[in-house]
Formats: sequence, C-alpha cells, structure tokens
Amino acid sequence: MTEDTFAFIIHPIHIKEDVARKYPLLGKILTERQINFFSRFFPPVYLSEVTGIRSAATGRELRGWLIACPFTPPTMLSLPVEAVYRKIVACGHMAERLGARILGLGAYTSVVGDAGRTIADRLALPVTTGDSYTVVMAVEALRQAAHVMGLTFAESVVAVVGATGAIGSTCAQLLSGACARTILVGRRLDALEALREQCQGDTVATTDMSAIYEADLILTVTSAVHSVIYPAHLKPGAVVCDVARPRDVSRQVAAERDDVLVIEGGMVEVPGPVDFGFNFGFPPRMAYACMAETMALALEGRYEDYTIGKAISVAQAQEIGAIAARHGFRLSGFRSFEAEVSAETINAVRERAARRRRTWSPALP
Repeated sequence: MTEDTFAFIIHPIHIKEDVARKYPLLGKILTERQINFFSRFFPPVYLSEVTGIRSAATGRELRGWLIACPFTPPTMLSLPVEAVYRKIVACGHMAERLGARILGLGAYTSVVGDAGRTIADRLALPVTTGDSYTVVMAVEALRQAAHVMGLTFAESVVAVVGATGAIGSTCAQLLSGACARTILVGRRLDALEALREQCQGDTVATTDMSAIYEADLILTVTSAVHSVIYPAHLKPGAVVCDVARPRDVSRQVAAERDDVLVIEGGMVEVPGPVDFGFNFGFPPRMAYACMAETMALALEGRYEDYTIGKAISVAQAQEIGAIAARHGFRLSGFRSFEAEVSAETINAVRERAARRRRTWSPALP
C-alpha cells in the first residue's frame, strides 16, 4: 500500500520570534530589518518530520514534513513576484525529494501572485493553499465565539473585512442571510458590490472601516502587512475572528480593550497522537486550518490540486469540511495573540462588556 504523505510550507511572520524557533542565536542577535534583508539569500529550510496523524474513519496513518520558506512578508512584498515564485518552487522541490504526495502553502506563500496556480504549474506534486478549510473553520469559530459570548447569531450584525479576497468572499456568502445584517468591507467598491449581489439577506458594501462600529461579530481576512483594526473600531462585547497572517487586529486592542474578544480563527485538533517535531506556536495536536486541509486531502487520497487561485466556491468549502470531519479534524478552542483563550477570560470579557455598553458610543471616524 502506498504511503500517505504531505508537506507544508510555513515562513516567519512574527519575525524575530519565529526565526528564533529554528535559529535561537540568529533570532536573538539580528534585528528584524537584518532578518528581512538576509532572508532573501537563504535556501528552503527543512524543519521537521510530522508523525502520528491517524484517520478516525479509516485508521490510516499519515506522515509529513514542515518546510520553511525563509522569506518574511515584507520581503515577499518587496521582491519581484517571480523571485518569490522561485523560492516557493524550491521549497516544493524539497518536498518532492522528501517523498511528499501533496504540498500545502501556508500564510503569505498562499496569496502571493496568483494564489498557488503558478506554483502548481511548476511542480509535479499537487498543491493546495488550504483556504477552503480555513473558510469553514473561520465561520465555525465565529459562530462558536458568538455563542460563548451570549450573542444570538441570527440577531447579530456581522462584518467581513477583506471581503473580496478568496477567503473573505466565501465567508461572506456563508454568513450572509444567517444573521440580521452583513457588512462587506474592502478597498474596491465595484468588487464589493459584485459580491453583495451573491450574498443573501440584508447586505451592504462599503470601503469605510468605520462601518464595523456597528458590528457584533467581525471576520477579518485582509492581505495587509500592517494592522487595520484598532481599539476605536470596536464596540464593547464585539467578537473579532482574525484569520489574516500577519494579523489584522492591532496589539493595541489586546492592551486597551479588555471588553472585546479577539480570536485567531480557532485551532484545529488533528486526529491521532500527532508529533509535529517543531514548535510553530500552537499547543500539542493543534494546527492551523490550512495545514489541516492538506492533511485531510492526503488521508482522503485526494492527491490533486485542490484550493488554488483567487476563487473558492461554497461547494468546495463544504466538501473539504465534510472530508475533514470524517477523518476526525475538529475545531478545538480559541487563541488570541498567541495565547489560549480560557473560559474565565471569556466570562470576564462578557462582564466588562455588559458594564461598558451602558455608556459606550462609537468614536468618530
């Protein structure tokens, strides 16, 4: 029987901290600016072998590898796209040599250029960005967060920031019609209006970030390098599901707004006694949804290009959701600014929000 295998590409996001996970001394002595510069010259980096993933449906086990693309987000944005493609393809060739049968593109490697199409064309092994399952888990995380915060989804105003992107547009279609009102926020009004026509229920489109003051629930997934959501954007008791990497929500929110709940899209529990062999910042057995999509496709034997390009259909998101659930992947807890969110934290946020709603009024744009 042919072995089920995968590889997944990650790269530094929290630049000094992430570099220090592999190279403690370099992470300590180099500045962020120096790391951005020197990252241009680093080859792909082998991080670890992943073992212990086991399908709940079939019992088949999966082996994989984590590979680091040394480019940071600022480096990827500053270099010609062809140079970034070459580095990602080099990571793909490393995956092929290791024996991977499918490759997942993590974080910025999944959005650069044409969102995986060119990478897939240049590699013999199939490619996925993992964005379809990211959509599924983002929507599920927002729903569960609403529940624990005491919000009724059907009565809530939901905002999607970065709504015209691959992930945002599909999330918007899944969320609209199930809530009281949907607010689509992006940079191009024409694209937002085209998306609004695909949504259900009371849906509005705007390029004005101040519109999210009204929202009870916010899903944000832009491709910005810097934060786009700040403390004054949020009303007490708001829930923000930040799917973007780098994150869209400023650290100022964590420092100044203890009456809102910010989550990072939820953690996915991987079936089986998984050992990632590398600390990428998650608790044991937990992974990003994009990682989980790559694993689930391998367990399903779907060794084919899956989520590539800038369009994700609702049907595709629903299909990978069903595949992942069958093999035992599930949402398991929340994280916020690299820390687990406890029930005590959620209760404290709810209590502070209830007090501050009595006197709160939105800041002026």
